[in-house]
Amino acid sequence: MKKTVNEFSKFHLSESAKIVVENVPGKRSKELLELQKELEGAVVSYPRSMPFAIKKAKGAIIEDVDGNQFIDLFAGCGVVNVGHCNEEVLSYVKEQQDQLIHALDFPTENKLSAIQKIIKNLPSAVQNDYKVSFGGPTGSDAVEAAIKLAKIKTGRDGVIAFSGGYHGMTSAALAVTADTAFRKTLTSLIPNVHFTPFTYQYRCPSNDDELACKNYAIDRLKFLLENKHSGIAKPAAIIVESIQGEGGNVPPVAGFLNELVEVAHRNDVLVIFDEIQSGFFRTGEFLACMNYGVMPDIITLSKGLGGVGFPISALVYKKEIEAWGPGAHIGTFRANQVSLAAANGAFDFVEKYNIKSHTKEMGNYFMNGLRELAEVFPQIGDVRGKGLMIGVELVKDPFTKDPYPELVKELRQKCLQRGLLFEVGGHYNNVMRIVPPLTITGTIIDNALEILKTSLIEILTKEKEQHSIPETI
Repeated sequence: MKKTVNEFSKFHLSESAKIVVENVPGKRSKELLELQKELEGAVVSYPRSMPFAIKKAKGAIIEDVDGNQFIDLFAGCGVVNVGHCNEEVLSYVKEQQDQLIHALDFPTENKLSAIQKIIKNLPSAVQNDYKVSFGGPTGSDAVEAAIKLAKIKTGRDGVIAFSGGYHGMTSAALAVTADTAFRKTLTSLIPNVHFTPFTYQYRCPSNDDELACKNYAIDRLKFLLENKHSGIAKPAAIIVESIQGEGGNVPPVAGFLNELVEVAHRNDVLVIFDEIQSGFFRTGEFLACMNYGVMPDIITLSKGLGGVGFPISALVYKKEIEAWGPGAHIGTFRANQVSLAAANGAFDFVEKYNIKSHTKEMGNYFMNGLRELAEVFPQIGDVRGKGLMIGVELVKDPFTKDPYPELVKELRQKCLQRGLLFEVGGHYNNVMRIVPPLTITGTIIDNALEILKTSLIEILTKEKEQHSIPETI
């Protein structure tokens, strides 16, 4: 593969992995992991699968306390969209910290500037149709607020969500999350939530035909909303990720979101697009739904909105559905001034460096490289995505599509030892979820692909899988 060189190199600690210990985790990381185990609650999850302790990070490179450097294809779960510790964004943060930290929901120039930038980045034809509200600092809170607003506006109670969807871990957000493992020990959440199929083309009953896959999902939705014997009363809202994240970085089939909105509005049901992970230029566009030319009634934002990891969430919703009054949804730390400054800095950085174009270019470059690997490794059943939100689905057999979570689990560990980080997701925990900082370079991508290739060769050669590895590797 031809490496690309561009101005984004300066925003990274380096452009390659560097492992200086015999095995990860190194000595100091082990000490801190043990101390964490002793002192911190058992809900800690990420260090269980990626065991090391972080010292610093810049761009798409993380350095641990033992001096190892890792290529980060995880970006703090899709949070640090403009890179770890982006100095241009941090200049906004440092200036704000000297002036004002906490202001509840009082107006400030800082906050109003961020709101104006959010609205400015919506499609020009609808910018005057939307307004913004802030709640608590997490994406889950944005989902809670969106559902609350829909219920207040419609006077109805139910919500339709989608198989494979993930919306958070608080009560309403978890209730509309599909993975039952998250709530198997909980006896109750919000009631009247119903799930319907998403257009997961690789595993659609339609055998990969796009039109049939879309029609299958839309027909199921129509049945729920329009058949009086469906058993479901008219809901307040439909909530859907514009691109499913935890479900395996699954983009919808073209036309699905458009028809979903049309069907919902025909039945007087509000639509919520969850853009918490897919938003803030993750796909190249400000919102993933803008790739499909469709806008909903309510949009949830968080994660990348904080620029370099500062916590913030927001609702963007049509003015016509304004239905709540003062204090109907609050949060002590809503729209923290430092987080807003980071958002302002991130918006300006995106515009200054044309991140939209760069994200699309690097996304295509990365997916092309992954598809080249798929030609060699039949265990790579599917490579999909938009921009730098990419899913790589691993299977035991490309024809049966039997999930291969064991391979993904081992691959993550082999890659960790070589200095590459990625998260795992999907319906069967068999998908590499690739969501790197949007400032990633072609050189970093090449190095990541080389680590991935080397690790696959090692694993598959050792295990002597039924699909032999061609000598051309």
